[in-house]
Amino acid sequence: MKARLPKGYSNGGNTNIQQLARQAQKMQEEMDAASKELDEKEYSAAAGGGAVKAVVKGSLEIKSIEISKDVVDPEDIDMLSDLVIAAVNEAIRNARDEKAETMDKISGGLNVPGLF
Repeated sequence: MKARLPKGYSNGGNTNIQQLARQAQKMQEEMDAASKELDEKEYSAAAGGGAVKAVVKGSLEIKSIEISKDVVDPEDIDMLSDLVIAAVNEAIRNARDEKAETMDKISGGLNVPGLF
């Protein structure tokens, strides 16, 4: 009994493997470039109606935090801490979501461990 190969596989398995390897290499290069670009991008978010603003880089490093003088109350430091945490976390979520979305577009939804 003779085994049949799917369409497009009759011209040798090595050619298809090489083509697949080239495509994977190209995808990795595109993902590396996009990741580098996104790491430098800035994401901002605000909490408390704009009383606290946080800016993070795509590399998830905090770049700046702005606090309105109106919310600085020595009697309520906990509220100020909560606003700072909320603004920073939202900015980080924005950065992480855009990076995941960009990588998903490049990979076409393919999730290969170690690829990115």
